[in-house]
Amino acid sequence: MRSLLVAIALGVLAYTPAVAQQPLAAMDAAIRAGQFQKITSVVVARRGQVIHEAYFDQGGAEARRNTRSVTKTVTAMLVGAAIARGDLNGVDEPVAPFIQGRKPFENPDPRKARITVEDFLTMSSLLECDDNNTFSRGNEERMYLIEDWARFALDLPIKGFPEWAPKPEGSPYGRSFSYCTAGVVTLGAVVQKATGRPLQAFAHDVLFGPLGIEGERWQASPTGIAMSGGGLGLRSRDLMALGQLLLDGGRRDGRQVLSEDWVRSMTKPHVNVSETRGDYGYLVWLPTFKTAAGSHPAWMMSGSGGNRVMAFPDLEAVIVVTTENFGVRNPHGITDQLLIDHVLPALER
Repeated sequence: MRSLLVAIALGVLAYTPAVAQQPLAAMDAAIRAGQFQKITSVVVARRGQVIHEAYFDQGGAEARRNTRSVTKTVTAMLVGAAIARGDLNGVDEPVAPFIQGRKPFENPDPRKARITVEDFLTMSSLLECDDNNTFSRGNEERMYLIEDWARFALDLPIKGFPEWAPKPEGSPYGRSFSYCTAGVVTLGAVVQKATGRPLQAFAHDVLFGPLGIEGERWQASPTGIAMSGGGLGLRSRDLMALGQLLLDGGRRDGRQVLSEDWVRSMTKPHVNVSETRGDYGYLVWLPTFKTAAGSHPAWMMSGSGGNRVMAFPDLEAVIVVTTENFGVRNPHGITDQLLIDHVLPALER
């Protein structure tokens, strides 16, 4: 009996993920002291087990948190599910036929007919659309002023490339990155048209339901289509499940929810954002975080305010950070500091 108990104890120890608790305890204290502005939750999982979970607002574990553009990665997952079911032929499929009911589009140009699903997945279509440029015709703030957001995207003119701007043919991977929420919103409309189902229902059947996620809250465009570019409300543990799905190659509890090939495609580089921000997959950021102990490549879902879901293959870890750091200076830098000072050192032991 004694040997059996020892064996059981050793087995438990073998499956207990190694983690240093002191940096995480120090992190919680620092958050409560306001050193990271308004962080609302931090969840850390390793080898599929939650090893740290803390909430810093009134909502607690059951709150559906609006993590803004983290939603975009969910849209990429839904595109993959639509392709796997044959509703879409693949990433090379042109987008325009799915938006035909809105024709004729403004600024007609034959190159619009050649814009593909992959162009929007990689934020590299030729449409003049840049959320980081307030002068851009495709800036998302202009989209929110009108009714039909998918038409807004296809009405945009083709962008120009002055001599000082990186052209696709001269850029890594042959694509020029430009952050464009309107393109991702259009992808949601494409998936809805291709599947013949409301995006919300399709998402629940093929993604959220298999992951055990209930009560998800979508925002909607004025025409009633789910807002696939941001605003989806999920619990922090739901977000962790999405990150774990990427880390586990699309599997959950022995079921292949997303194809392994699609997850591999989502998380490999297709376009370079910049020298400092690294590469970008299919609506997935691909940064590398550096600590005193080493470098850690990540697959990252990212939303304004520094909201993050990050999968670290080398650490076998998923980290969720939710915030309400909207309108504060450098919110992503705040989340980065929290990771580098506390969470990653806890996992590096």
